[in-house]
Amino acid sequence: MAFPRPRPARPELPRQRVQSLQCGQGAVRAARFNADGNYCLTCGSDKTLKLWNPHKGTALRTYQGHGYEVLDAAGSFDNSQICSGGADKAVALWDVSTGQVVRKYRGHAGKVNCVQFNEEATVIVSGSIDSTVRCWDCRSRRPDPIQVLDEAKDGISSVKLSAHEILTGSVDGRVRRYDLRTGQLCSDYIGSPITSVCFSKDGQCVLAASLDSTLRLLDKDTGELLGEYKGHRSTTYRLDCVLNELDTHVGCASEDSHVYFWDLLEGSLALSLPVGQGVVQSLAFHPSLPCLLVATQGQVTLWREDTFQPEGDPD
Repeated sequence: MAFPRPRPARPELPRQRVQSLQCGQGAVRAARFNADGNYCLTCGSDKTLKLWNPHKGTALRTYQGHGYEVLDAAGSFDNSQICSGGADKAVALWDVSTGQVVRKYRGHAGKVNCVQFNEEATVIVSGSIDSTVRCWDCRSRRPDPIQVLDEAKDGISSVKLSAHEILTGSVDGRVRRYDLRTGQLCSDYIGSPITSVCFSKDGQCVLAASLDSTLRLLDKDTGELLGEYKGHRSTTYRLDCVLNELDTHVGCASEDSHVYFWDLLEGSLALSLPVGQGVVQSLAFHPSLPCLLVATQGQVTLWREDTFQPEGDPD
């Protein structure tokens, strides 16, 4: 006789603060996990980029080389390189171990809001307020981009990559997906300026946050609206949206110093997390754990599930 398999436990959401990083970088414009979630990057209004072990609360290195605020950063799959974009219109490629700028790419006509590596870290994709997405070859010495995507009618606020796709969100209210294998462009009109976009982990859906205080879940292939999530406040700032590590919940930063999570399928509000003071500048969800990075003003906090025991705590 076969016993029924136990029902999977309800996914846990991060509810307890386990670390606070006083970044000392002015306002923290973005906080980003690396590929395996062991480290994170913080981007400062003081022109610096910092590498941390957020789980231990330790700063590992400071990177200086931008001429103005750093607005976004990403680590390569093997943790050897970092790319960053800033209000100085430049995209920088860094060597993690030496802390030096390997290359600087100039070509954007306005500040660079978002940067991402491709899977092999051979190409950097950057999005700018100048309405273009530019692809830069990390291996060659060529100063110009290998491709420019200029379909957007207003600034690019968010860029994400999958194995063969580039996903962009623009202030013109459109989510665009470029399929690099077929050379096709799919565009979905939301209507309100997009502040952040991301793929679901299974690659079937796209999540978009916009300035009408609404999160939308779209079917990636058809553009069908699968869900709408409301309750947070997003009217002015470029706020991040995330999916948790299991694709069961969607989350969004808010201008009311909270982070909100909704059940992806039901659409019901699952968690309203008070995280600090002022606008939540940036969010990042750990790739494999119920673990959240939140940037508010000059600090970054790390949140874990209720059952998490910090090291050294008695069981």
